Formats: sequence, structure tokens, C-alpha cells
Amino acid sequence: MNLPENYIPIIIQAAVGLGFVLLSLAGTHFLGPKQSKAKNAKNDTFECGVEVEGNARTPFSVKYFLTAVLFVLFDVEIVFFYPYAVNFREFGMEGFLAVLTFVSVFFLAFLYVWKRGALDWDR
Repeated sequence: MNLPENYIPIIIQAAVGLGFVLLSLAGTHFLGPKQSKAKNAKNDTFECGVEVEGNARTPFSVKYFLTAVLFVLFDVEIVFFYPYAVNFREFGMEGFLAVLTFVSVFFLAFLYVWKRGALDWDR
């Protein structure tokens, strides 16, 4: 039976988590170092007395990040199938329709990604 008082610990945990995030963001903004407008030697990169040579940014292909995001997206989808697989008889037709809706949303996302060419590795 799902009573409203059963959700109080979840609400408290969500509030504490959100409060921590907001407090951390505000704390780093107010307590962190301020950037000066004039660039001086103090802000320059220093690596063992060696002068800076070139750009330190290594270019990564966008495909690398897109692959990582797609992996996380579809990996999380699989995690949500475990409760259904364990209790599929108890969920009945309502549970089946809920999982079917869930799968159809991810299938539409998969079709969109496929149509946009994100899965073409040769490009």
C-alpha cells in the first residue's frame, strides 16, 4: 500500500541532495578565487620552469563523446528491465503496457539516432 507518509524519507533525501548541490554551487561562487581582468604572470601556466609550447587541448572527435552518451543511455535502459523481468507475472497487463511504453520511447530514440547517422562509424 502506497501511503503518502511512505514517501517522506524519499522527499527528505531529495531535499538534502538538492540542498547540498545548491550550497556547494553558492559556496564555490562566493568563496572561490576571483578572476582578475588583467592577465598577469601569476595566472600563466607554469610547468617545472619550461615555457609553454603550443596548445594543451587535444582535439577529440565528437563521435567519441556521442558513443559514450549513447552507451550510458541504453545501458541505463537495460537496468530498468531487471525489476520487470523478476516480477513480470505480478505486474500483469498494466505492467506490460508500462514496459511497452518505456521500450517504445527508447526505440524511437534509437531510430532518431540511427536516422541522424550517429551509428555510422565510417563517417
